[in-house]
Amino acid sequence: MASSAPQHFPDRPQFSDFMKPCRFEGEVRHLEVHGDLPNDIDGTFYRVMPDPQFPPFIENDPWFNGDGNVSAFRIKNGSVTFQQKYVRTEKFVREKEAGRALIGKYRNKFTDAVEFAVRSTANTNIVSFNNQLLALKEDSPPYAMDPETLETKGLYTFDGQLPSVTFTAHPKTDPVTGELICFGYEAKGDGTPDICYYTIGPGGDFTQTLWLVSPVCGMIHDFAVTQNWVLFPVMPQLCDLERMKQGGEHWQWSPETPFYIGVIPRYGAKSSDVKWFTYKNSFPGHTANAYEQNDGKIVFDLGLSDKNVFYWWPDAQGNSPDPATIHSQLTRFTVDPKAKEGSLPEPEVLHDGNSEFYRIDERFSGRKYRHSYFDLMDPRLGTDFPAIGPVMGGGYPPYNALAHHDGSTGETEVYFPGRTHLVQEPVFIPRAGSADEGDGYLLALVNNYRTMSSELHLLDCRDFSKARATILLPIRLRAGLHGNWVAN
Repeated sequence: MASSAPQHFPDRPQFSDFMKPCRFEGEVRHLEVHGDLPNDIDGTFYRVMPDPQFPPFIENDPWFNGDGNVSAFRIKNGSVTFQQKYVRTEKFVREKEAGRALIGKYRNKFTDAVEFAVRSTANTNIVSFNNQLLALKEDSPPYAMDPETLETKGLYTFDGQLPSVTFTAHPKTDPVTGELICFGYEAKGDGTPDICYYTIGPGGDFTQTLWLVSPVCGMIHDFAVTQNWVLFPVMPQLCDLERMKQGGEHWQWSPETPFYIGVIPRYGAKSSDVKWFTYKNSFPGHTANAYEQNDGKIVFDLGLSDKNVFYWWPDAQGNSPDPATIHSQLTRFTVDPKAKEGSLPEPEVLHDGNSEFYRIDERFSGRKYRHSYFDLMDPRLGTDFPAIGPVMGGGYPPYNALAHHDGSTGETEVYFPGRTHLVQEPVFIPRAGSADEGDGYLLALVNNYRTMSSELHLLDCRDFSKARATILLPIRLRAGLHGNWVAN
């Protein structure tokens, strides 16, 4: 009997050309290196990409609904080893046994072919904590992996301490205390407005738990932590359980809903301590950093757009912006945590370019900082879009350069990787022996559409204009979401 499961991926941009699923596991040693790879770099760059094992039975499945496939680039003594392995989630294992896709729409369990205990794809971020890797998807608990072999250890609930059914894809590590600061939204299940905030000591013990209720059931993809405060930016992408039960999308853009920022004390807070501040309807992207001023006010830097960046989830009338018109800028809010709830003052645009995937020297996370690094789209740089457009495939908005913004001088340096290249999220690597902020290297995966393969570009932040080393991969890695550098 012929199978009704699709035997090939849909003929859609998110499954075509450079975005064709890779479905590769294995290891390649001694990658080709062009240029000078400094011997003082000793560690591993981990990143994860959505990479579906099987063609979906949802025809227009979004590109980030795929299985988490983790890459490890191990750099030591000027040599690079590449290793890649799927996270063995419940979804991955059961679909492998069935020989076909079993999961339905993005974060809609009512559209699945079978019932899952945990629906995670573990495809959004990969972080190091307590000598293991945690593969993260914000609708579920983490999956633990061995940092050396990339073998999946299993679902990780911190020895049963995890109080919520969800766990953020963007936990923050305090560089001084070693604490992991975390939260889960929709923390009591799909469609619930509950937020669970918790802190975890470096040994894995939970040190506090606090339950909150958001004004709306909206997406809280990233958040910010200072030495004394925690901030939750709520997107106007809202969930409705009844819509999901009817086979609809988990998220729907709400043009009537403001951008909310919830603020609580980092330590010793009660549920009643939360304050919800508002700004006009807009889309908060990834956080760069946050810190406290001498006057007690909080500086909060993040990407902000006046349009729905997740345009594939339109509003109730089906309206969504043309992707070419979406422009996200590095923006600074100043929040007075002692003020009454209400509207926030107009923010300051720190860099007016179209940017995202902000990273910093994480030794200054939650503290006053100077340097930020991010992806930038500047069509004036000379990218040959007529040549690469037909083979790009579809993913998140493309970025053609890496940028370094100096918050003290207001100046921005730009690295342009080439006319047939686009960049993915960078990571910062501190220079060995230096404690100075921003003294180090920037490493990013780069798509080469001429060779249809991937490269790693390493920049020395002392000379940001050119790559110090280019590391060639013999394969193509589709767009990923997030990753992190882990020093040896």
